[in-house]
Amino acid sequence: MNPITEDDIAHYLSITPDFFERHAQLLAQVQLTSPHGNRAVSLQERQAEMLREKIKALEHRIMDMVRHGTENVMTADRLQRWTRTLLTWREPRSLPWEILSALHQQFMVPQTGIKLWDLDAAYADEGYAQNVSEDVKALATSLTTPYCGLNAGFEAASWLNDPQQAVSVALLPLRAEADQPAFGLLVLASPDAQRYHAEMGTDFLERIAQLASAALSRLRR
Repeated sequence: MNPITEDDIAHYLSITPDFFERHAQLLAQVQLTSPHGNRAVSLQERQAEMLREKIKALEHRIMDMVRHGTENVMTADRLQRWTRTLLTWREPRSLPWEILSALHQQFMVPQTGIKLWDLDAAYADEGYAQNVSEDVKALATSLTTPYCGLNAGFEAASWLNDPQQAVSVALLPLRAEADQPAFGLLVLASPDAQRYHAEMGTDFLERIAQLASAALSRLRR
């Protein structure tokens, strides 16, 4: 006959919930080691400690949810103000620079850069339409979602005021429609290696790219 194992006992107790009702005296006799020291505690006291730990963990989760909710509301407010700037800006020629300025102000992005191509001839001499290589155009078109990660010597980082401080970057392709080639590339950069990283969500950045693309469409030929 095989000896009874701990698993057998655990299984028996799980399918016999009234066992301790018939043997209530055992609950008072069971002694466990407290996780907060080497002293012995009763089963009831150990259960109370476990319950307090669960409540504490739930409180931390609720606090995190409240904090994230507050941050999301603040981000939505900033996005709305930025969108309003795009909608009310009357001078198309300076719109790309205003987009960068507003991103810096509203979202506290340390460095920003932008290049556009396939523009109307009226804007061909603007700085944002100059010195755009075919490699950059190909890279922008190949991006179906924003690239977020360390600056691996991207040519687009040279558009920034201080490329040496661009440790992490987000590259946002600008296109009229999802299935069309890109007509621009927006660069966000930070000296913080974790500001833009590969595991971060890109929904918010995609929305920025879509709004910027729509606003800049008035410059295209």
